[in-house]
Amino acid sequence: MQFIDGVALDRVVSELRRRRKKKSHERKTQSPSAATRAVVSAGASSTARACGAMPGTDSMAPAEGGLASDALPAPSGDEIVIGLVNTEGGAGGLDFPDIRRFLEAAVSYTNEHGGLGNRPVKIESCVVKGDPETSQACAQELVGKGVELVLIGLDLFIDYKTYEAAGIPVIGVLPILPPDYTAKALFLTGGNATSQAASAALAKDYFKASSVGIIHADNAGANSTAASLEAALDKAGITWKAVKGGDNETDAGFQGLMRQAVEDDPDVLVSLYSDAGCIGTMRARESLSITTPVITTNICADKDVIDVVGDDATGWYFAGLAEEKDTPERAVLKRTLAPVMGIPEEEVTAASLGLGGLGYVLWMSLIDYGRQMVAEGTELTGESLYSFLGSTDGLYLFGGVTPIACGSNSSYPAVCSFVFPFATYLGDGKVGPIEDLEAVTGSNLVDSSPYLP
Repeated sequence: MQFIDGVALDRVVSELRRRRKKKSHERKTQSPSAATRAVVSAGASSTARACGAMPGTDSMAPAEGGLASDALPAPSGDEIVIGLVNTEGGAGGLDFPDIRRFLEAAVSYTNEHGGLGNRPVKIESCVVKGDPETSQACAQELVGKGVELVLIGLDLFIDYKTYEAAGIPVIGVLPILPPDYTAKALFLTGGNATSQAASAALAKDYFKASSVGIIHADNAGANSTAASLEAALDKAGITWKAVKGGDNETDAGFQGLMRQAVEDDPDVLVSLYSDAGCIGTMRARESLSITTPVITTNICADKDVIDVVGDDATGWYFAGLAEEKDTPERAVLKRTLAPVMGIPEEEVTAASLGLGGLGYVLWMSLIDYGRQMVAEGTELTGESLYSFLGSTDGLYLFGGVTPIACGSNSSYPAVCSFVFPFATYLGDGKVGPIEDLEAVTGSNLVDSSPYLP
């Protein structure tokens, strides 16, 4: 059995639960089965991290940067046909249509405002089901349609050989299986490997920790995430102790986990719980008067969590959460995605995008790169965009926060970004940047590279 080393079971489960609760989406999804948990297993990298939030999940918050603009005219160049592969309708809850829907909405907007490097775009979508057969079939279908470029939403078994044989470049937003990290492709984020190494970096470089206590659920996804974190901590020279609990715990259960985690007086705690687990662990820590700082994913910074726990979130630090600011780009995001999400514009936030935000961020990042290419006099094709992304200095993920550095780590040549923002609870229901992060570490972003396993 292969395990995903990227998007994260916890994030996928969180997204599926979110969909069940959101009436505005008006569609039902089933809870992932045990088989899905065994297949979709990785760390707690959230889309909020990937969209500003996961990533990887990497800060891709559409908050800053001179990107989409209503002032741009419709593109006047030749149409470019681009393939999109995404997992939808798969067994056991492998169903992520929002990635495609959000990307298509962004394409519709940019086709009216500048296109991709002044070229109108036609998206050829192909759905995979989370098995090698459908991934191969999609690759053959897209090659047959003569696409210039293939974009990957979520695909567990990307058929790299078929794309490479046809000379079609591949760009994705999130590596999943370990072979993705070294494939002939480019991924805008580093998935689980970089996110967990970033948490280790915060523990080492900001908190100066020599010991860490880890709390997580005892399931395939959380265990895989914990293994990535533990490998990064080992590389950082930090000793660790992991405490495992159930997927769902009572208040007393979470208190028991917290007691065990602090038995050896660690310098820092890391919690890999999400959703209700965020609330349970935060309340447990406060009820036991534990003051040890806790690093967690930005799933736990969601408004739904903070509204419940309030100041019990004091001392918690959230990986991959960039500061949200009101900008023209964020206004475009809200206007573009609110109709797709079925909610008012004011309710559209980085955290509310779920995994769909991966599609939006992937596309809007490429739009930015295409505009830079045209400004420099480079003709945009699928191949030239791929080469530009893979070799150009000074590029950023959409949002203008995280620098692009494709191939800068020889062990992860397909990965294009390695640094993360972190946030903390500021009081009064607010989450924001760590005020002294730059003063302590020398940067306001945390670099995962030194501690990548």
